[in-house]
Amino acid sequence: MHTLGIPFEEQLTPFKGQINYTDFKKFSPTGQVPCLIDGDQIVWESLGITEYLYEKHPTVWPSTREARTWARCAAAEMHAGFNALRNQCPMNCAVRVRMHQIDNALQKDLTRINELWEEGLARFGGPFLAGNAFSAVDAFFAPVVFRLQTYGLPLSPPVQKYVQHILALPSIKQWEQQAIAEPWKEPSHEEEALAAGVVITDFR
Repeated sequence: MHTLGIPFEEQLTPFKGQINYTDFKKFSPTGQVPCLIDGDQIVWESLGITEYLYEKHPTVWPSTREARTWARCAAAEMHAGFNALRNQCPMNCAVRVRMHQIDNALQKDLTRINELWEEGLARFGGPFLAGNAFSAVDAFFAPVVFRLQTYGLPLSPPVQKYVQHILALPSIKQWEQQAIAEPWKEPSHEEEALAAGVVITDFR
């Protein structure tokens, strides 16, 4: 929404532990985020939010049916998968970590990410995954881009170029700067990053 210039007001509610969703339940049916509130309409889950936005803002998905279909499939794959990457490389924009190891499960996820992104970039011409404009599929994979940066994970040259392109977007740079500036730390998330490897840089 930031990148596409869709106006909204952001409400930030910090995590207070992995299973404490009491504060989130006050505004989100599932007790999870993200959640979009548009007047009386409550929209939860990132895929639901994306489709809701697309009905009002067609630039959310690519303009051609071929690119739009590929982008939706790729976003759905991200929404449902890449569990090894999620579990072994928790989201943390503020640190750089040297991994202890890359096991078979994580390597499988990395191989698929390289394969999928290379396909989109080659098929639709880049510099974004589904063509020359940022769309929802890039938004779905933005947390992966941060993970790849944080943990220094191996990438093919086309994928590395894409990662650098996304990290240079003003909205992504703002996201990263705001994350680094957060005054709180959630202990369990910090422990997960330490379990993955050795923290070699902490920008906080």
